[in-house]
Amino acid sequence: MTIRDQLSSLRMPIFAAPMFLVSSPELVIACCRAGVVGSFPAPNLRTSAELGDWMQTIRDGVAGPAANAWPIAPWAVNLVTHSTSPRLDSDLEQVTEHQPPIVITALGSPKPVIPVVHGYGGLVFADVTSVELARKAVDAGVDGLVLVCSGAGGHTGELSPLVFVERVRQFFNGYIALAGAINTGDAVLASQVLGADFGYVGTAFIPATESLASDEYQQMLTECGPTDLMVTKAFTGARASMLIPSIVKQGLDPAELEFKVAKMNFTGRQDEKVKPWTGIWGAGQGLGRIERIEPAAAIIDRLASEYMAAKTRVAGLCT
Repeated sequence: MTIRDQLSSLRMPIFAAPMFLVSSPELVIACCRAGVVGSFPAPNLRTSAELGDWMQTIRDGVAGPAANAWPIAPWAVNLVTHSTSPRLDSDLEQVTEHQPPIVITALGSPKPVIPVVHGYGGLVFADVTSVELARKAVDAGVDGLVLVCSGAGGHTGELSPLVFVERVRQFFNGYIALAGAINTGDAVLASQVLGADFGYVGTAFIPATESLASDEYQQMLTECGPTDLMVTKAFTGARASMLIPSIVKQGLDPAELEFKVAKMNFTGRQDEKVKPWTGIWGAGQGLGRIERIEPAAAIIDRLASEYMAAKTRVAGLCT
């Protein structure tokens, strides 16, 4: 099967979103074997050599016959292509060697990635937060877009999905994955109704037993709702949706961070006082539906059940 054939044969139209210091090879493999696209961000690894090790682990983990009725889904790696990223060239060398089926670019132009990935037959998706950036990515030649809308966790957007998808579909007929509080099967179907091809599900997988999230982080997700989030540029210079209780626990005042803007920096050298991700955790607005910590396969079973129930309900409305 080609990668496009695999995307057409998913158990559900879902990408398990790449999450910094959360997504693990085990989570990616579990998602792919449960019939949805699994992914992880390259910055989860300190070196490009370690990135290659992870990619080889995932390749080995998804090899062989499927254990279920659905085919094994393709996997993806997320690369930061911002100009301050010192690893892009060496990361691309690992991509060339291990050939991930899908590469998702973020926080920069996809141009450096496209010829490498297309050279071995892979697909490139660009993570974008505005119509202008979407148009630039399309002009560069991407195969798909991840539209990051308001409500997304970690680095987030400002646009409503109702507006973003409609505007982008005016000039792009390729793949669209929709991100922003997509945390249930109902929301996955809603993303398709709007014109997207896939729901981009992140926060729902943080409490997976295969994730790298700490026990404290996972437990906090079961106790919090959308009002426990704030969007700030204080950590990386990009808008990020973060859990207020985790900020307070680190001795920081959310009110003081509201208007602070860090210099966008992906070199690893950051303001120690507001260093992100180490005890300060991201989440999207869908976190109110998280009730327990469980294997990724169980999370996907729940999403599948909700998705099919939503399709049945919508079919009834259309008769």
